[in-house]
Amino acid sequence: MRRVSLLHYAPALVLLLIVAADSGQYPDPDLWGHLRFGQAALASGHAITNDPYSYSAADGVWRNHEWLTEIVMAFAYNGLGVVGLKLWKFAGVAATMVLMALAMAETGASPTIQLNLLGMAAIAMVPQNQFRPQLFTFTLLAATLALLARHNYRGRAPMWLVIPIMALWGNLHGGFFIGIATLAAYAGVTGLQDLIAGRGLARAFRLGLITLAGTVATLISPYGIDAWLVVLNALKDYAAQPIIADWQPLLHAMIEQWRSKPPTVIFFVCGIVIMASFVVTFVRAPRGDDLPLAAIAAMMTVAAFAAVRNMPLAVIACAAPLARHMELIAARRRNHKFTQNLVEAPDAALPHGDRSGVNHWLAASIAIVLAVFAGLFSPRLTVDVHEYPVGAVAFMRQHGMHGNILSDFGWGQYLIWHLEPESKVFIDGRYDTVYPEAVVNQYLDLFSGQPDGLKVLRAYPHDLVLMPLKAPGVSLMESAPRWKLVYRDGNAALFAHADSAAAKLRGVPIEGTLPRESIFP
Repeated sequence: MRRVSLLHYAPALVLLLIVAADSGQYPDPDLWGHLRFGQAALASGHAITNDPYSYSAADGVWRNHEWLTEIVMAFAYNGLGVVGLKLWKFAGVAATMVLMALAMAETGASPTIQLNLLGMAAIAMVPQNQFRPQLFTFTLLAATLALLARHNYRGRAPMWLVIPIMALWGNLHGGFFIGIATLAAYAGVTGLQDLIAGRGLARAFRLGLITLAGTVATLISPYGIDAWLVVLNALKDYAAQPIIADWQPLLHAMIEQWRSKPPTVIFFVCGIVIMASFVVTFVRAPRGDDLPLAAIAAMMTVAAFAAVRNMPLAVIACAAPLARHMELIAARRRNHKFTQNLVEAPDAALPHGDRSGVNHWLAASIAIVLAVFAGLFSPRLTVDVHEYPVGAVAFMRQHGMHGNILSDFGWGQYLIWHLEPESKVFIDGRYDTVYPEAVVNQYLDLFSGQPDGLKVLRAYPHDLVLMPLKAPGVSLMESAPRWKLVYRDGNAALFAHADSAAAKLRGVPIEGTLPRESIFP
């Protein structure tokens, strides 16, 4: 089997696909928090284990499984500002794409098949390739699968690399559980195949030891077993999951995206096409000698349909086995045409050329132009004023309002960046690593407008309540005794105690105007 790597065959085209995959440049709701937490860890010289940012879980245990990523992000931002963040993201996307290309090269698929799959994967992953710790999960999953692809198709690979990969993964992102599941599935299916074929369990035993060692390596962190506990807690049926976009079923998320921004559905379509093509090609050409990799791809595909955040994982996992089975089908057709002597065998039926015929300088030039156009080198990162309480925070700072703020959890880390240490939040995007489930439920009751929602106002020492203007809880707050609306704009509503200085400002509730533009941070 002749193997052709895209890194040699068409490096400039790979660069172009990397730039395309990295082209989405906008802040994630937790970006402000990741930077602040990383800066705090750098300043203190150690990982922070007790929360200093909230009042509902004041000084409570903070099991931050992303601590090392946040240090990396803060280091990049402190050194080069927004450009540093963009370069960090670009490096993560590039590493993932390169490792996917290496995995596909092991399959013996033609360069055409590999390029088409890598291009479709690049488009599918754009929405999830953001300034988030999960970038490391994408990269490390791709690295693990590249090793497994080499082991599967060649029968040998430096599998010991799994151990440092998992040790890093356990400190970079909670997705290390995906790595454990991947290794376990590979070892289990390989062992079952060997047992059925009468080859014994020696290979499965070695893979099992590697899996065990990699699993133990994830415990080497400042949080130890606590990092496992918080990830397991996030995997259960958690109360806040229904309102978090990333946890929505894939088809539901796709429908919602179609209703709000129809053109962006193309990202979902590309991901679904990759997963569906994997299923179809595997059924049509099941004898690819890669059942362990196919099992992993199937596992990730099921996970993707359960939660949209898993779609990039499925895309990464499907790439190599899909390339393999597409090549088997293509080879079968080429052989059939050749034997029937209907047409001359195409070039793909002959040995592949060493390099693509595409002008590499032209492709590289297009990649650079696209990178500039997408803002890779720009120090500006635009904040959507309709997604964040830009106007409300400006109003609060103008009038010296601070204290304990009960706000939308998606706004919590934005508030931490702009208002701490004078202010603390009730809840933020770290919900499953810091806050007890009772706090989450109380927050949901108020913001969803449940009859018992007002109980949370009496249970904690809130100074301000900040809600999205469209939240059902706004009408509940307007009926709350001893609370008064003091500010609102097209995005947010701010409430304060009726006897506070804020409530006595002239003209309250003040009608604010959203700024035309806001630049990160």
